[in-house]
Amino acid sequence: MAIDESTPLLENSKAETKTPLPKTQLGLILFVLFSQPISAQYIFPFINQLIRELDVTGGDDRKIGYYAGVIESLFFVTQAMTVLYWSRLSDYVGRKPILLVGLAGLSLSNLCFGLSREFWALVASRCIAGALNGNVGVMKSVIGEITDTTNMAQAFALVPIIFSVGASIAPLFGGGLVKPHDQWPELFSGSFWVQYPYCLPSLVSASFTAFSFLITALFLKESLPSKRCGKELQLEIGSAGAQVDTTSDEDASPVPIRTLLKTYSVMLPIANYGLLGLLDNGFFALVPLFYATPIEIGGLGLPPFTIGAIMTTYGIGNGLFQMLFTARAIERFGERRVFCSAVLAFFPIVATFPIMSWIIRVQKGVGPATWVLIIAQLLSWAVIDSAYGVIFVFVTRASPNKYSLGTMNGLGQTTTSLARAMGPATFTSLFAFSKEYNLLGGNFVYVVLLNFLFLLVFLSRRLPELKKDRR
Repeated sequence: MAIDESTPLLENSKAETKTPLPKTQLGLILFVLFSQPISAQYIFPFINQLIRELDVTGGDDRKIGYYAGVIESLFFVTQAMTVLYWSRLSDYVGRKPILLVGLAGLSLSNLCFGLSREFWALVASRCIAGALNGNVGVMKSVIGEITDTTNMAQAFALVPIIFSVGASIAPLFGGGLVKPHDQWPELFSGSFWVQYPYCLPSLVSASFTAFSFLITALFLKESLPSKRCGKELQLEIGSAGAQVDTTSDEDASPVPIRTLLKTYSVMLPIANYGLLGLLDNGFFALVPLFYATPIEIGGLGLPPFTIGAIMTTYGIGNGLFQMLFTARAIERFGERRVFCSAVLAFFPIVATFPIMSWIIRVQKGVGPATWVLIIAQLLSWAVIDSAYGVIFVFVTRASPNKYSLGTMNGLGQTTTSLARAMGPATFTSLFAFSKEYNLLGGNFVYVVLLNFLFLLVFLSRRLPELKKDRR
């Protein structure tokens, strides 16, 4: 039934009753999603040290940011080139087969990364990971298909929690398991661990991804309506009654990509998602680089284990923050207001970088004032992460029909993958460039960040208010 201004208010009263979340299938897809931050972020605590030991910079530590940014960005570069095709393919063959291909590729690439002792091998392993992995967009399509508009925000609010838990665990084993022959010589005494000192954290990540592959193959149900078994659909129709979507035949197929690209209501949330990914992932690469950079160059000079401990603490605190506040904030204030407020938290993050550099130069070391600013920076970052659960809803709700959901999330993931590919390489290179040539006292990179941030704030104000119904 069409809904317009003359629709009886009785339908709105129905929309006030929230549909319970499909806990089993949602739990499975979130478990599989957990493999993404585990695989992507375990390298951050040691990547700068690995680049230094490979001696690709010729001993010039100021250039580490260039090479670290390339390694961190390559996953998203290759993912941006293929994710739309994987997502589009999932609209035809189903979500589950694409998820299995992505998990297999991710496990293989993690293993290759740990066995790499040349810069080109690191490059190749990250390219494999990105090219075979379109999973994040497909997983968001699954969540959009197993929920409706009354509980979609609640389900998507769990996604940042998963990434936060992953962000807490990945740096912990990434920074804690490097060079096991030095830490536990009685267990890792063989020459293999001396030759491949970064293999153990890579092996842990590869093993978890392989386990996720097994769980997906055995227990995850297909969510694409055209690929679900007839008996299951009949049960749904019998239980859902009038809520079943009777889509016309002409709407029962994916909308052409060109049409989506020309639609303002489609591209606006995707543009916001891309800029959010650009800034957030840029910061995620910039923070450990800033923490690891020697004090005399303008960083904090922290060792990998301390950086891993900081990121782990942040991940735990961020997960608790998302769990306690994000869904409630969306319920009370609405998606648009939460998103517009969350992106403003980027401003204090930018401000803390030059302030910490100034303080540490004065104090000649990391003191209490620096730790207070680190805590303030990470608290602001937790607020920013709440924007992800909201923008996922905007992208999903912008889909013209349910058969285009994979393509919509593919476009969103392509955009944010491009942005995330640019973010680490751009901002870490700008950081190195600013320090090497002392531009604006080494602070030129933060001026560039502010320009992107003002654009995100502007676009966030263009997002519409979302209404809740079961369509």
